[in-house]
Amino acid sequence: MEKVDKRVAGSLTRFYVVALFVVAFLTLGGLFLIRKTISSLNYDGRVVNVAGRQRMISQRLTKLSLVKIQDIPYSDSVSFDSLLHVWKKSHVQLAEKRLEVGEETVVWKSVALDAMFAKLDPVFETMYQAFDKINNPQVVIEEKKEQLATVLKMEPLFLSKMNEIVFQYDKESFERLKNLERIEWIMDIMTILVLLAEGLLIFRPVVNETRRAVRKMYESQEALMRANDSLEEKNVQLVEAQEAILKIKEEKYHLRLQEDRIRTAAIIEGQEEERKRFARELHDGIGQMLTGLKLHAEKLRQVQFQDEKQRKRFDQLVSLIQDTIQTTRQISYNLMPSVLADFGLNSALKLLCEQTAESTGLQIRYQSKVSSLPLNSQIEIGLYRIAQEALNNAVKHAAADNITIILEENLNCVILQIQDDGKGFLICNLKSKQGSALSQNGIENMRTRAKLMSGDLEITSDPLKGTLLKISVCPE
Repeated sequence: MEKVDKRVAGSLTRFYVVALFVVAFLTLGGLFLIRKTISSLNYDGRVVNVAGRQRMISQRLTKLSLVKIQDIPYSDSVSFDSLLHVWKKSHVQLAEKRLEVGEETVVWKSVALDAMFAKLDPVFETMYQAFDKINNPQVVIEEKKEQLATVLKMEPLFLSKMNEIVFQYDKESFERLKNLERIEWIMDIMTILVLLAEGLLIFRPVVNETRRAVRKMYESQEALMRANDSLEEKNVQLVEAQEAILKIKEEKYHLRLQEDRIRTAAIIEGQEEERKRFARELHDGIGQMLTGLKLHAEKLRQVQFQDEKQRKRFDQLVSLIQDTIQTTRQISYNLMPSVLADFGLNSALKLLCEQTAESTGLQIRYQSKVSSLPLNSQIEIGLYRIAQEALNNAVKHAAADNITIILEENLNCVILQIQDDGKGFLICNLKSKQGSALSQNGIENMRTRAKLMSGDLEITSDPLKGTLLKISVCPE
C-alpha cells in the first residue's frame, strides 16, 4: 500500500505541476500580450494626435501667411518661425517613423504609411519652401504673393493626404486590436485544452489507482481501515480542489466580463473625447476662418463691379460662404451639442427633435416628464447618443411618418422611449442575415451603451406596426 500511495502521489504531483505551469504560462502570456497591445494603442493615439495636429498647423501657417502679406493686425501669440519649425520637425519624425513624445520615442513600421508619406513629401516640401520664402523679410512682396498662391493651391492636396494618413494610422491600430482578440481566443482555447488534459491525466489516474488500491485493501481489515481513512481524506481534498477550480473559473469569467466592459467604456469615452475635440476644432478653427472670410467678402460689397454678372457671382460667393459656415456649425453640433453640457439632457433632446423635424419634414414629438432626477454627464451623453441613433434609424430605415420621444422618471430610474409608426421588423431577425443591416445601423451600439450605464434596452417591433425602443437607467 505504501508503494502504491507513493507511486500515485508522485505521478499526480508531476502531472499537476506541469498542468499548473502551462495554465500559469498561458495566463501570464495573455496578460503580457494585453498590456503590450494597450501600450501600443496608447502610442497609436499619440501618433494620430500628432498627425492630426499637422493639418491644424498647416491651416494656421496659411492664415499667418495671409495676414503677413495683407498686413492685417492679428493677436496670434505663436511666432511664424516656431510654428514652421514644429510643422517641419513633426513631419520629419512621422516620415522617419521615430516620433518623440516627451522622454519616449515611438517607433512603428508600415509599408502603406511609407508609400503615403512618399507621395506627401513633394507636396510638403513645396508648401514648406513657400512658407519659408513668405517668412523671409528679404523676399519682395510680389514673390511672396506668388508663394501664397502656391500654398493655397497645394493646401487642399496636403490636407487630403494627411486625412488618408490619419485614417491609415487608425486602421492599423484597429487591426492590432483585432489581432489581440484572436490571440486571446487562442489562449482561451489552449487553457481549456489544458484543463481537459488535467481531467484525463490526473483525475482519471486517480480513479484507476483507487480501484487497484481497493482490491488490495480487502486482504486485511487493518489495511482496509487505513485505506478508508486515506480515501476519505483524498475525497475531501478532491472536493476542495473541485470547489477551488470552480471558484477560479467563476472569478476568471467575471474578471473577463469586467475587462470587456472597461475596454468598451474606454473606447466609447475615447470616441466621445475625439468628437468633442473635433467639434471644438471645427468651431474654433475652420468656423472662425470662414467667418473671417465672410467679413472680408462683405467688405468687398463696397467695390464697384464692372457689370451685373460680377455682382451676381459675388452674391453667390457670399451665399456659399454662409452655407459653408452653417454646415460647419451643424457638423460641430452633431459631433458634440453644446446645449447638452450647458442645459442638460432635456433641452438637448428637445432641440434634437426640432432640428430633425425641420430637416426631414416628419412629425417628431418630444415629451418630458422628468422633474428633478439628477444625472451625471456620462449617462446624459449615453442617453442622448441612443436617442440620436434611434432617431436616425427611424428616419433612414423605418419609413415612418410620426416619431415620438418620451423622457420620464419612475422612482429613482429614468426611462427613455422612442416610438415610430414605420414598417417595423421581426425581433428574431436581429441576429440573422436579414437583420444584419439593423445591427449595422446601431442596435448593437445602443445595447453596449445601455450596458455601460448599467441599464436595460428593450425593443418591441412587428412588421407594419412600427418599433418601440425603451431604455431604463437607474443611477446609483
